[in-house]
Amino acid sequence: MRIGINASFARKPNTGIGQVTLNFLKELARQKSEYVFVLYLEEDLPAEIKLPKNFEKKIFLPVWKRDDLIRKIWWEKYQLVKHIEEDKCEAFVSLYQCPTILPKKIEHLMVVHDLIPHIFPQYLNNARKKAYQNFSEGAIHRANKIIAVSSRTEKDLIKYLEIDPKNITVAYIDVDGIFKKEVSETQSAKVLKRYKLKPGYLYCGGGLDIRKNIENLLITYKSLLDRNKNDHLFAEIPKLVISGKLMPQMAPLITDAAKMIKELDLTKHVRLLDMVPQEFLPALYKNASVFIYPSKYEGFGMPVLEAMNQGTAVIAGKNSSLPEIGCDGILYCDPDDIQDMAMVIRNALLKKELRQTIAARGKERAKEFSWKKFTEKILNIIEN
Repeated sequence: MRIGINASFARKPNTGIGQVTLNFLKELARQKSEYVFVLYLEEDLPAEIKLPKNFEKKIFLPVWKRDDLIRKIWWEKYQLVKHIEEDKCEAFVSLYQCPTILPKKIEHLMVVHDLIPHIFPQYLNNARKKAYQNFSEGAIHRANKIIAVSSRTEKDLIKYLEIDPKNITVAYIDVDGIFKKEVSETQSAKVLKRYKLKPGYLYCGGGLDIRKNIENLLITYKSLLDRNKNDHLFAEIPKLVISGKLMPQMAPLITDAAKMIKELDLTKHVRLLDMVPQEFLPALYKNASVFIYPSKYEGFGMPVLEAMNQGTAVIAGKNSSLPEIGCDGILYCDPDDIQDMAMVIRNALLKKELRQTIAARGKERAKEFSWKKFTEKILNIIEN
């Protein structure tokens, strides 16, 4: 059997879908299989990915070279389909939701990570984004099988797109192997020196778009500082460290964290790190006293699982997929309630044993996720 795979996001390793693509391919390459896998790419794979003989690569771009939604639609909806048919693929895996619609003779499995643009229409703030979303939702309906990365995404598919539950399978993704390795003292020292940090800070990573709720986190942190001036529970509230690239062109979908920090007079207390290379992230998680992820919606929540793997206590929003991923290995807060968020953070900082218990539970829970399970589930669906 010839199985095609949309591996386009391999060229964007710093994105969640990029991580899913690369780790899925690595695991697939490790498994012995009689199938022929045809990888469809816009750029060649990173050098570290070694493919066995039963893998083929097809790299192509449309005439429109600009990396935007026009090229994306052209590549996924038209050129990709043409190549799949020419290569006589019998099954095809789309590793993310996209506009690809295939002839009925080709078994099409589509991985759906979330329905953020559908649930939060403010993300569809121009005609191109609306067109892409409409095309993608149409393709989701036409796919033979849907793989949802969480039960939350499965429920959203049923609720918002009225997808037949019989066509949906939940398959949990995982995080990159770098987060599963122990961070050495040398690595920690290097990263702490690079960012001029001392261990024990509060850390929030994963992006600055409005859904990530950085605005409420900064307001909450300000309230903790103000309250501590009166009740003196802490000699000093740990610094808050936030990573994420500020992209003014994305306004109003991005929180201007730098502006808020200035307005709230938090310059001495909050560090904004910009985008952090993945190689430094494990040490950033490891040296934090608490990782805070007050997101208002996630289809999965990879940063939470990354922190759990590093044995860091996590506080996350008690909504969408996060309780499903963290179970009893996370402390939860209402991301819309400043007082509730402040109370949970304060309790975590006051109670060292609580942090240690949560960190241990989280690390144990993280062992339940694996790329092997995810990959095998997809192959089993194709075979059956």
